Amino acid sequence: MWARVWGFLYSKYFRFWLKWILRLLTGKCELQRLLGRAEAGARRTLSVEYSLESSKNKVLRDAVHVEEAQVEKCVRDVMKEKKIEQNDTRFKTNLHVSLLQISGYKKLYLNVENLRKVPYDSENEEHEEQLIELWNLLMPHENLKARISKQWCDIGFQGDDPKTDFRGMGLLGLVNLVYFSKHYTNEARQILSRSNHPKLGYSYAIVGINLTEMAYSLLRNGALKAHLYNVVPGLPQMEHFHQFYCYLVYEFDKFWFEEEPESIMHFNQYREKFHEKIKGLLLDHNVVLTLQDTKKP
Repeated sequence: MWARVWGFLYSKYFRFWLKWILRLLTGKCELQRLLGRAEAGARRTLSVEYSLESSKNKVLRDAVHVEEAQVEKCVRDVMKEKKIEQNDTRFKTNLHVSLLQISGYKKLYLNVENLRKVPYDSENEEHEEQLIELWNLLMPHENLKARISKQWCDIGFQGDDPKTDFRGMGLLGLVNLVYFSKHYTNEARQILSRSNHPKLGYSYAIVGINLTEMAYSLLRNGALKAHLYNVVPGLPQMEHFHQFYCYLVYEFDKFWFEEEPESIMHFNQYREKFHEKIKGLLLDHNVVLTLQDTKKP
């Protein structure tokens, strides 16, 4: 309770006076101080984002909602509003990068959300091709005998037709599974093999779709900002979301076998424990969660 009270008092009263005092002492506004000393990455961009959102100035508040095409103009408007010389190239460049990251995060979420909203359609040739590609990537030495087949259970789907398993995450779930299998084929096959463990096994594809939901929810609530601001010095793309998903798949498999659950019936409990672990890691402003960094010796 005291933390909430302090947060309210700080944002309502103390922050204004602290900024005023620092402006007198340094001769610089808050944005100049943030963009002048901090290194590129999440710590700087998150501070800039908070500063803009908290401002009483409408031009500054609106800056966090600017689209990519308007970033350059927005930078000029902010500099004019704060009476910062337009030839201050360091300020201009750093603010431009931070605004690109902020606008890019919002755009990435919309792109991911739009893909999630696309239902899997067995009449759509592209959807069907991606599903067959998933099978071929994971089971290169076994032919799929029919489109509707018990064989789908071999890679962790629930029944004869995988399309029913994509209802929650739509096409996003399939795209994630294919991406991991295509870009980390050896790891995907190894994890699929481990998922068939007689005691600690789990449904590979179903868990993969569940992890898509986890990645999506972390993106939606803003928890991925620090990670993406550190990884991408500009506009985050769908590729970066897929890479984070790959990290989750790889790390969840390790987590599952380290925890040694009594049975798959406890999946939700361990899934939530893993979720909390990831959320804890994402609180670090220096966080980078990629499969490449995980696998470094």
